[in-house]
Amino acid sequence: MSKGPGLFSDIGKKAKDLLTKDYITDQKFSVSTYSDTGVAITSTAVKKGGLSAGDVATQYKYNNTVLDVKFDTESNILTTLTVTDIIPSTKAIASFKLPDYNSGKLEVQYYHYHGTFTTAAALNQSPVVDISATIGTPTIAFGAEAGYETTSGKFSKYTAGVSVNQPDSCASIILGDKGDSIRASYVYNFDQLKKSSAVGEITRRFSSNENTFTVGGSYAVDNLTLVKTKLNNHGKLGAVLQHELIPKSVLTISSEFDTKALDKTPRFGLALALKP
Repeated sequence: MSKGPGLFSDIGKKAKDLLTKDYITDQKFSVSTYSDTGVAITSTAVKKGGLSAGDVATQYKYNNTVLDVKFDTESNILTTLTVTDIIPSTKAIASFKLPDYNSGKLEVQYYHYHGTFTTAAALNQSPVVDISATIGTPTIAFGAEAGYETTSGKFSKYTAGVSVNQPDSCASIILGDKGDSIRASYVYNFDQLKKSSAVGEITRRFSSNENTFTVGGSYAVDNLTLVKTKLNNHGKLGAVLQHELIPKSVLTISSEFDTKALDKTPRFGLALALKP
């Protein structure tokens, strides 16, 4: 919505996506269909371990309004209404899940060229209020977020971060878990189209004096095939192979190995997303 610094949740997101997105350990199959009236329907079946689940999601777009409704096999109904520019440079998101009548949530986002602000509150008698803000530019941004429990009068979380973005790289530092952890990440793109990228991330938890260092990367073999891999200092090795079978329809194969315990069975995941 704006060419400003982006939301606080965007800080470190590029590194997080490279290291976590598409790394799956279950089996997933989804089919999407679209109509000329602006309705999109996606049916999904998931098998995780010995359990199977499924859902049907419907999305309807009209002007600046998007309505999402999802039904799952556990008889839950999740509804999300997103409205953009009720007031200029704002986005409002309302959601609730049935039959849990206390799951309602309202979030408002405000975008500016030099800053963003978000506030979210649960719609119940004892709401938790989350607030975040960033200031800066698309190149450098400083941000913070906090969660406040109105019942106890205490902060449930507070986090601060900074990010520096360049055309070929992105670096970020996040101080989280109420000051108990710090995470620094760096992403470098080897070409302008971002077909090949490398990422490094180090996390330190002060209470346990534990460090986790992860390196990874992605490489586009061609216009249809993408390979991703990651390895951390605990010996966990992950790999992803993603191939576009037909336009917009993607097959994803993922695996995870423990290099320090090769006698353990590797974990594999498979996902097939079919779109017209």
